[in-house]
This record gives sequence, structure tokens and C-alpha cells, in this order.
Amino acid sequence: MRSRTENGADVRQAAEDDIAELVRLRAMLFENLGGDFFDPASGGGDWPAALATVFKEQLSTDTASDTVRILVVDGENGLAACGIGTIEQRLPGPHLRNGRIGQVIGVVTDPRYRRRGHSRSIMRGLLDWFRESDVARVDLYASVEGEPLYRDLGFTNHPDPSLYWRP
Repeated sequence: MRSRTENGADVRQAAEDDIAELVRLRAMLFENLGGDFFDPASGGGDWPAALATVFKEQLSTDTASDTVRILVVDGENGLAACGIGTIEQRLPGPHLRNGRIGQVIGVVTDPRYRRRGHSRSIMRGLLDWFRESDVARVDLYASVEGEPLYRDLGFTNHPDPSLYWRP
């Protein structure tokens, strides 16, 4: 899967060689979101290693390509941007015809490469993959900065409140 951003940069699927940069961009995302919930220090120091392990599993497994898609844009020295999509099988219902839900996780662009269309191109790639995978709905959590992009791509308010619980 290759496409181009608005400024001509390639969007491609991530590879195992990208793992360190994917971890760097995820850490940057959490630092930028702020607050206790997203504070990387509050999760302990071992989460980057655990994340790298999961990325390695997802990028080296043939079956992962059916449920996980990681798209990236290369920068001059490392990755400029990335976005992750997952597909989960839930129970079908009147609001979820086949039970397949897509989730966009952590679209992030390194500040040095912002305002070049990278996030939009990554999102278009993920949305194409979700369509091809016959998902019934795609969910995401938007940052204040990212919300206009997602709304422009057709995302609307979710009817359910967003809650969470940690054991």
C-alpha cells in the first residue's frame, strides 16, 4: 500500500525497521496530549519496551494485517508521521450490521513536519482499508488540534458517552 501526501511524500505500511520511530512518535503523542491520563511517566518506565514488543508482533505476523494497519510517512531522518488502525469483531446488532468496528489509534505528526497533509493522507489510507475490510463503524478519540481534520473527513459525535475503568 503506497499513496502520496498532498506535498508528494509517500504513505506506506510500517515495517519492523520502523519500530523505534513508532515508539518515539507514540511517546510524543502522549506528551502532547498532557494531563494525568496521558502522562507517559504515570505509566511507569516499561511501557515503551512493551509497545515495541507489540509492534514487533503486529508487524511480523501475517494475520495482523487483517486486524492492524500501521501507516507511516518518512521524514528526512526517521518518521515524519504515523497512524494506526485496528479492526475488532464485536456482536452484530441493528446499529452494527456485521459487528466489525474500526478504531483509529494515535495519528501523530512530528512537529517538524506538520501542516504538510501527512495526517490527512494517513487517515485517507486507513479509511480506505476500513472500507475494504467491510467495517460497520470507525471510532477515534480526537485531540483538540486533530478534531477539525476528522470532522472534515466525515467523523461526527458518538452517541454514547466515553467512559473508562482501570482495574
